[in-house]
Amino acid sequence: MKTNHRWLKKITKLGFLLMMGASMSAEAGLFGFGGDSWKEEVLQNDGSTLIVKRSQSYGGRREVGQSAPIKEHTVSFVLSGSGKTITWTSEYSDDVGRANFTLLAIHLAAGTPYVVAYPNLCLSYNKWGRPNPPYVIFKHDGNGWQRTPLEQLAAELTTFNVVISLQTYDVDRMVGMGLVSAKEIAKLNGDLRQAELKSILREPVKRGTEGSAVNCRELVFYKGAWVGPGDSIGKRMMDQKQK
Repeated sequence: MKTNHRWLKKITKLGFLLMMGASMSAEAGLFGFGGDSWKEEVLQNDGSTLIVKRSQSYGGRREVGQSAPIKEHTVSFVLSGSGKTITWTSEYSDDVGRANFTLLAIHLAAGTPYVVAYPNLCLSYNKWGRPNPPYVIFKHDGNGWQRTPLEQLAAELTTFNVVISLQTYDVDRMVGMGLVSAKEIAKLNGDLRQAELKSILREPVKRGTEGSAVNCRELVFYKGAWVGPGDSIGKRMMDQKQK
């Protein structure tokens, strides 16, 4: 009887540990524990390259059965002249439910870093003012990142020089590579079809263009919810916005 009792205790303990492990695994998927990181060789307009470290975590709002989206994405690099490490982060926010941006490019112009980003789906596109062309540009002023008009990005800067599509199979491959070469980056981006993701556009994109963010329904954020301009609340807000 004592032997059976000891075995029963061991089985109960094992079951408890397995249950805890499953619970922790489920929580990791829900809250976005863990992440990935890798480096990219980012080609500059003058032919030089910049080694950029990229890392991302997963979590945020998603439909049942879907994998967790990118919750936060961070890039960092060292400026060769000053030796200063510069970091830019596409942060999570509740109104978007995931990271706000998809990174498109990191350019240096006269030693000044610029980030070209793309709003991450329609909620982010509305949040950031529905820009057209659909880019959000950031300039590092020596102290931090400031949003800047597309017009202030030098006209000769036209390329996207980081891996844009961060699907699971791409990330797994990049993590395994450690350093993704500029040639490999161009190859991975070559499959993208939207004109606005082929090169940095300077003219507005026509509504109806396949796959473009400009097709997103216009929405405004009001008391914790996104509403359309046709809704009574949205209409009042749009009227106030135009005054």
